Amino acid sequence: MPDDFRLRQDLQRLTLGDYQLPLGVRETKLKPPVQGYTVRFTEGVGDDPDTYLFHAVVSHDKLRPLVDAAFNLLPREVTPVIEIGSRDAYRMTDVYLGEEPLPLVEFLRSWYEFEEILLEDVTIGVGANAEDPWVDVFIDTWKGVVISVPVELRDEVERMLSGLGLSEVEATWDEQETLADEEELVSESVLDLSENGPDLEELLLELRERWLLELNIDRETNVDEAGRHLGMTLWHAVVFATSSDGDEARGANIVIWMTAGSLAQAEELIEDALLDRPEFVFESIYTMDRVAYDDRPQSLSHLPHSRRRAAVHEMIIEQWGDRVGEGGKPPEAPGGGGGVGDN
Repeated sequence: MPDDFRLRQDLQRLTLGDYQLPLGVRETKLKPPVQGYTVRFTEGVGDDPDTYLFHAVVSHDKLRPLVDAAFNLLPREVTPVIEIGSRDAYRMTDVYLGEEPLPLVEFLRSWYEFEEILLEDVTIGVGANAEDPWVDVFIDTWKGVVISVPVELRDEVERMLSGLGLSEVEATWDEQETLADEEELVSESVLDLSENGPDLEELLLELRERWLLELNIDRETNVDEAGRHLGMTLWHAVVFATSSDGDEARGANIVIWMTAGSLAQAEELIEDALLDRPEFVFESIYTMDRVAYDDRPQSLSHLPHSRRRAAVHEMIIEQWGDRVGEGGKPPEAPGGGGGVGDN
């Protein structure tokens, strides 16, 4: 794991009987699961093959061998996937998919660099899939291991699980109890954020760049999780930019508030806004989320509830002189100097 990403040393691991939880769980009322695996048949739709879906649950101290064995089922080229809790007002989960397959060795290189974090944080799930053969391996937020394979590979997966001492069970977690506890579950960051250490958003950005991940939504529409069209909504973005003079040690974090009718339109607004700041060169989008009207900042209190045209309302520029120095961490919320508005 890179030196700048560090696990906190003050966290105590919770246990449910002999079942160890990830460090990211601080409080829970759940009863311990039955360790083992469930399996169910899933009929293919369209060109998709019939598959068997395995879900294996083991105590955290037994998790790494299971993950290693599951990844060994993947072919030489895979498409990475990440699921993470969303800050978007109209979506619970963000799903990022690789734009194209990459060598398994490249996926695993990054996985093992950050495995210590990815197996402890309960807000992020990571995996990879392939189409030939049709294999999907995913470590969910609760650190259960989900494996989907075509019917002819069922025996191979069962031999693998049996070799790890796991047997088929009727159920692992009590589903009704788990759903009821989700709202009461208390989780916390497992990353050491002292000394301006990077947070989970920065880890996500790192993996997005390495695995060429894109947010898996329709870029041209604006709908909520139920598919309802939202029209124009308020967006909040944080953008990385470097100095146009070529000095990569200098640049800025730019916070932009805008109204847009789709992700594509929001990105166009960002590009147009940065054209007015030739001293900066766009590097990457750190975060981009829709914000409910009632959660707008005080500086935008004058905005009408219904907005009909796309526009940038506020742009706040926080310059920095050294990436690893003070001030190089992206802002969590608008603030600081350099603000301009177009209301």
